[in-house]
Amino acid sequence: MRAVDTIKNIWKIEDLRKRILTTITLVLVYRFGTFVVLPGIDPQALKALSEQTSGGLMALLDMFSGGAFSNASIFALGIMPYISASIVMQLATIVIPSFQKLQREGESGRKKINQWTRYLTVIILFVQGWAYLINLNLQMSRANIPMSTDIWFNLSSTIIMAGGSMFVLWLGERITDKGIGNGISFIIMVGIIARLPSALFQEFIFRVEEAGGGLVMFLFELLFLLLVIAGAILLVQGTRKVSVQYAKRIVGNKQYGGARQYIPLKVNAANVMPIIFAQAIMFIPVSIAGFFNQSGEASPFMSAFMDNTGFWYNFVFALLIIAFTYFYTAVTINPTQMADDLKRNNGFIPGIKPGKATKDYLDEIMSRITLPGAFFLAIVAILPSFAQIAGISMEFAQFFGGTSLLILVGVVLDTLQQVESHLLMRHYDGLLKSGRIKGRTGSVSAY
Repeated sequence: MRAVDTIKNIWKIEDLRKRILTTITLVLVYRFGTFVVLPGIDPQALKALSEQTSGGLMALLDMFSGGAFSNASIFALGIMPYISASIVMQLATIVIPSFQKLQREGESGRKKINQWTRYLTVIILFVQGWAYLINLNLQMSRANIPMSTDIWFNLSSTIIMAGGSMFVLWLGERITDKGIGNGISFIIMVGIIARLPSALFQEFIFRVEEAGGGLVMFLFELLFLLLVIAGAILLVQGTRKVSVQYAKRIVGNKQYGGARQYIPLKVNAANVMPIIFAQAIMFIPVSIAGFFNQSGEASPFMSAFMDNTGFWYNFVFALLIIAFTYFYTAVTINPTQMADDLKRNNGFIPGIKPGKATKDYLDEIMSRITLPGAFFLAIVAILPSFAQIAGISMEFAQFFGGTSLLILVGVVLDTLQQVESHLLMRHYDGLLKSGRIKGRTGSVSAY
C-alpha cells in the first residue's frame, strides 16, 4: 500500500497538487490542438500522409509531435524547430566568441541568447512549414486528392503552423513555471506516450491473429522491452566519480576547508544529441532520392541507406553515433575549465598536480568512459531495427530504443525526482523505499 500512501502524501501538499493539476490541464490543451486540422484540408484525405509517417525519420517527427504531423494539425511542426534552434545556439556559444561573451554575462546574457533562439526558431518554422505543405501536396497528388497550391493558402497555413508551434512553446514554458518538470521535455514525452497504447494494441492483435506466437510471444516482447528500459536508465544515470580534495585555508588562527568532494563525470554526457545528429544525416539519401527521382525507384546504393533494417544503414548509423558522441562530449565538457576552477578554489585531485596534469587526467577519464557510453548509445539507437527484423511491428518497435526511449526514460526520471524533492521538503517519505531517484543532470532537459 506504499503507492497509495505516496499518492495521498502528494495530494496533501497544496503546491505540488496545484502544479500537477496545472500540468495535466496544459497537456490536455496541447493534445486537443494536435487534432485541429489546418483550414482548407480535408481530414479524411490524410491517409497518404499517415502512410508516409509510418516509418523512418518521418515516424520519429510524428512521434515527437504526438501525431500532429500526420494529422496536418496546426501543431504539425511541434516543438522540434525550437530544439533545432537551441542546438544551433548551444554550439554557437562554444565556437563563436561573441556568444561566449554573452554566456559569461550571467542572467542578462542568457536572456539575450534565449531571444536569439526564438528568432531562429521562427525562421526555421517558416522554412519547415513551407516544406511541409509542399510534401503534403505531393502526397495528396499521388493519392489523386486535390489540394490548393495557391500562394496565399501556403502562406496562411505556414503562419498558422508557425503560430501553433510558438503556442506549444508557450505551453511548455507555462508547465515549467507553474507545473511540474520541464515543460518542453514533458510535451515531447506526452507525444511519445500518446502512441504507446495504440502500438501495444496493434502488436497484440498482430501476434494473436497474424504473426503467431500468441500471448506468450507478446509477454516475452514486453519483458524484453523492460530490460531495454532498465539498460536505458543505467545509460542515463551512469557516472564516474572523481575524488577532489580541497586544501585548508588558514584565516587568523582558524583553519577552513579541507573537505573531500566528488566530480560526477557522466558516462553519456551527450544525452540523445548524437542520435539526433546521426539521424539527420541518414535522412539525406531519402531526401535526395525523393527530390531527383519522382518515380519512387532508387539505385542499389541509395536503397541500402534507405532501408532502416539493412546492415549498411545500421552500421553507418552506429559509427556516426559513436563519432558524434565523442564530438559533442568534447565541445560540452571542458577539462581545461574544470582544472582551472579546481585550482582557483584551492581544490586538487589526490595524486595529480594542479593545472595541466589535472586537465590531462580529466581528459583521459572522459575518453575512457565515453567509449563504452558511445557503444551503448549506438546499440540502443539501432535496437528498433533489430526488433523489426525479429518480427515486431514497426509501430511497437520504435519503443525498443532510439531517441524516443532515451527521452522518455530521462524525462520520467527527472519529473519523479522533482516530485520526490517536494515530498522530502515536507518531511514525507520519498518515492522509493531505499535511496533516492536520480535524474540525468539535476536540471531537466530532453535534449
